[in-house]
Amino acid sequence: MQWLRVPGSDDDKRSMGVLGVITGSERYPGAAVLGVEAAWRTGIGMVRLWAPRRVQDLVLARRPETVCHALDEPADGVDAWLLGSGQDARERDPALRSALLEALAAGAPCVVDAGALDLVPGHAGPAVVTPHGRELERILEQLGAPVEADARMRAAAAAAALDAVVVAKGAATHVVEPSGAATTVEAATHRLATAGTGDVLAGMLGALVAANPDATRESERLASIAALGVALHGQAAAAAAEGDRPIAALDVAEHVPAVIAARLER
Repeated sequence: MQWLRVPGSDDDKRSMGVLGVITGSERYPGAAVLGVEAAWRTGIGMVRLWAPRRVQDLVLARRPETVCHALDEPADGVDAWLLGSGQDARERDPALRSALLEALAAGAPCVVDAGALDLVPGHAGPAVVTPHGRELERILEQLGAPVEADARMRAAAAAAALDAVVVAKGAATHVVEPSGAATTVEAATHRLATAGTGDVLAGMLGALVAANPDATRESERLASIAALGVALHGQAAAAAAEGDRPIAALDVAEHVPAVIAARLER
């Protein structure tokens, strides 16, 4: 199934997908920069960011085409949400909590990362959750589910309990549907083991989901979109790390367009 949107003569910025983003924080503003950058590089039509002013300023310095809003501004008119990257649930203030819960309850598909993972049980629409190993264990503990030894089984337990697609990140990333059906994507390079690459992945996933919102109503298709995002993320990292060069997360985002172009040529 082809999930990479190519604009036609009848498309505009809205028809190509509008991604709402509630990421970053005063402590971790860079997560928003990385996720927004990755979303733009994946081919989204518009990115709208709800965040504190410091986060907005840093994002706009890198990606001035981003539309920015204060956390208490109305959150509507988006095709999908990206939530939680660069946030810590222990430091979440009431304004942020309210904004995250409103997005999760709106019914639009959501990609949920890091500091919003504990709120996923309240989601009303399709959801993709993107925990690393420790976060996945915390999700299972929160749900009172057994913490299995096998990473794929842990992801399957979380997917069933949350009624969401789980992207369990690691050297082998498991993309698991609520039914238990799973796709495993092996890392194209272990240079992905560096800070911020998960924020890049979240931004890519958000863009792909926002570009295909109708497809997300079926878990099988949503998982297919997520698996594509994981594969493209790995390929972009491998391109950035060619010759086994050390890389930073932003390098991965910058290689995404070339990887997508190569995929479209197949």
